Amino acid sequence: MKRMKTGIIGCGNISAIYLQNLGASEWIEVTAVADRVPEKARERAAEFGVATACTVEELLADESIELVINLTIPASHAAVALAAIEAGKHVYGEKPLAVSLEDAHLVLDEAKKRNLRVGCAPDTFLGAGVTTARRAIEEGLIGRPVAGTAFMLGGGPEGWHTDPEFFYAYGGGPMFDMGPYYLTALVNLLGPIHRVSASTGIQIPDRFIGSGPKAGTPISVQTPTHLAGTLDFAGGPIVTMIMSFDVRGATELPRMEIYGTAGTLSLPDPNFFGGDVRLRRAGSDNWEKVDPVFESARNERGLGVEDMVKCIREERRHRASGELAYHVLETMHAFMRSSADSRHITLDSSYKVPAARHDSLKL
Repeated sequence: MKRMKTGIIGCGNISAIYLQNLGASEWIEVTAVADRVPEKARERAAEFGVATACTVEELLADESIELVINLTIPASHAAVALAAIEAGKHVYGEKPLAVSLEDAHLVLDEAKKRNLRVGCAPDTFLGAGVTTARRAIEEGLIGRPVAGTAFMLGGGPEGWHTDPEFFYAYGGGPMFDMGPYYLTALVNLLGPIHRVSASTGIQIPDRFIGSGPKAGTPISVQTPTHLAGTLDFAGGPIVTMIMSFDVRGATELPRMEIYGTAGTLSLPDPNFFGGDVRLRRAGSDNWEKVDPVFESARNERGLGVEDMVKCIREERRHRASGELAYHVLETMHAFMRSSADSRHITLDSSYKVPAARHDSLKL
């Protein structure tokens, strides 16, 4: 199978792992990289042996490139995706799909008109952790799923990130930054979300950059930094979720658990591909490790792109899709709307989860 020529727009921190992993792909050939800062593109091209470092306009004008990987900041996701689609290219982007639902809808509509594919991170749900949990649920190890919890509690990224301002701008915060990992995993385990009820707030408004040349610079916090809510799934389960950048001490809460009529599953951090899945059966005093369906220990970012290209070539439905990302995005916005309006929010979108594939999509 001829590899799909691909260009990457956005040569920041996360581009390195994509270039490293996709460099070994049998399906994808990264032939060009671009960034609004030309030096960054040239550095990445030299580091990973990419043939061309160019401007965004030059990359989009290259007719040999079929797919654009969009690794820009969230505020630019929709504009770059639309530009790629208008140039006749498939697009796969980092999360979220867009900042606003209107822009996300426009991206999907334009791609559909042109018979192009849209994919979106996260793709960690394709790793061994969530895949093992899904098989355990399908095999009935916990009976019928009835509830769950999903917690991401931390103090925020400003302590280690040298340019963290975008984490606190509109479209940032713990929900838009980390929520996609948890929500995408939950949808793949429990099906589509029907309703959201939530409270949100900016509990610690005074923040400062903690490292790098801008250390000590105050950060303007423009988005909720603590969100707590309840997710009602269409199939019945009710999940409690907290996403926070306002917890500066330790916590003993689990990352994710799924509760069923016959037991409980404890999942690893959905921000990673691997990790142990543990089972505690009803009536048992002990946790047992669930045999993984395959090994998945390293950072495998790019699996979603790999799967998308395979499915384009084979005319199948890909997994880390724009439709899934839109459903997740609407859920995240529903947290904000529920708190602001003091009411439940029923989602307009749904998502039909593809049949499970209990095998590795190794790059």
